[in-house]
Amino acid sequence: MELKKGWVGRYYEDFEIGDWYQHPIGRTITETDNIWFTLLTCNTNQMHFNSDYAEKSSFKQPLVNSGLTIAMVLGMSVTDVSQQAIANLGMDEVRLTHPVFVGDTIYAESIVVDLRESASRKGAGIVRVRTRGLNQKGVVFLSWRRDILVYKRGFNHDVSIFPESSESWPEN
Repeated sequence: MELKKGWVGRYYEDFEIGDWYQHPIGRTITETDNIWFTLLTCNTNQMHFNSDYAEKSSFKQPLVNSGLTIAMVLGMSVTDVSQQAIANLGMDEVRLTHPVFVGDTIYAESIVVDLRESASRKGAGIVRVRTRGLNQKGVVFLSWRRDILVYKRGFNHDVSIFPESSESWPEN
């Protein structure tokens, strides 16, 4: 039996300017997601957890906490953009352009806009992407530019972290 390695993400050499990734997983935001995240982060704006309060606003319903949408879109991009990252170096030009509501399904996509060798790390390069979040109707609600320090192939620290099993696979 041969081990087929799973997706480990892109190394610096795998990126090209103009690459466009539609990240594979969408996620429907629930009321529980929104309330838990809001309370966990000590956000006291009632627009996120008080339906009575939110119904009296111009939106007529609770808004999803923008910190949650930023975190979810960032997480969605990891598999294609930063699975082999050493560190995020910065996020700029963050724009929240459309409200997100409970029940919306969000998606994310990124495009590579710049690449350069790292001056301080021999085994790494800097990848710059623009990422945006879209709702189920294709409306962009969030965008930013992000710089990521990414390992070059052969320099990552976790090449063989998976433990060896103490048991063999059964025959059938």
